[in-house]
Amino acid sequence: MTDSTSMAAMRLHAVGQSLSLDALPRPSPQEHQVLIEVLACGVCRTDLHVLDGELPDLHFPVTPGHEIVGRVVAKGRSVANIGLGDRVGVPWLAETCGVCRYCRQGMENLCEKAQFTGYTVDGGYAQYAVANASYCVPVPTRYSDTQAAPLLCAGLIGYRAYRAAGSGNSLGLYGFGAAAHLLAQIAVAEGRKVFAFTKGADKEAQRFALSLGASWAGNSDEACPEPIDAAIIFAPVGALVPTALAAIRPGGRVVCAGIHMSDIPTFPYRVLWGERSICSIANLTRADGAAFMRLAARIELRPHVEVFDLSQANDALQRLRNGMLTGAAVLQPNRG
Repeated sequence: MTDSTSMAAMRLHAVGQSLSLDALPRPSPQEHQVLIEVLACGVCRTDLHVLDGELPDLHFPVTPGHEIVGRVVAKGRSVANIGLGDRVGVPWLAETCGVCRYCRQGMENLCEKAQFTGYTVDGGYAQYAVANASYCVPVPTRYSDTQAAPLLCAGLIGYRAYRAAGSGNSLGLYGFGAAAHLLAQIAVAEGRKVFAFTKGADKEAQRFALSLGASWAGNSDEACPEPIDAAIIFAPVGALVPTALAAIRPGGRVVCAGIHMSDIPTFPYRVLWGERSICSIANLTRADGAAFMRLAARIELRPHVEVFDLSQANDALQRLRNGMLTGAAVLQPNRG
């Protein structure tokens, strides 16, 4: 049980361990921060990379979670853009220095001193969280708390990958999980053909992709029925890079959208030749957040979510790891 000065949080104390349900003092917002009551927090594959120690410079204990939807219950004295009671989203990018060459050039996603929600600062696997008000994003009113949570990463970073893929008419999505199921809807709404590639013979995921408007769905090692203009890889599997290169037409691009990926195997130059290219997506900017949320307000996305109690975070993570989710898992720390 918690009182008005405490809260519950699921925290990681060491690499490879399960999260533990801890009672903590409720944080207080600093000058530029807001304190939010967490209404929902999405479960992302990046959280697994934190648990598995696959990201550098981890500190312990840490509270994961960077797809936060919450209500502002307190704020620092310098916060003017957000009011008490407002519903806001807290994404992966928690803070940047604002003065380095990347920040000055509009590339704050590459800031070397950036802080990240649920990784270098505590995140939303908790009843309350603090966030820099300048890095919070508005949440379209058309989405419930649990529907909105996946928009904060699967949507935001997926959208950055989507824009990096270019404006071609056809798009391949490798790994049909939380991000791909949202981007498929955007691509179809914008008149593009979507080809969904799933792990193994995952017929449920393939049926899900087709129900969202994909033109074709099959295994990741199957040949695409036609050359495609671009591909986005969400699965953290480096071996998919040459596979995707072989599927795109000359001049096409393969976008690696994950923060961590296994090593890319060697492949013959002929697979890359023809002005094909490979790029990676690193983090997001606040401009990305604003642009995507405007799009999400205009296009009625249908986020498919499975809801878990905060105490069930380990179960949700295991289901994600085992590929047992359709869409996205979302925690509701304060339900019931």
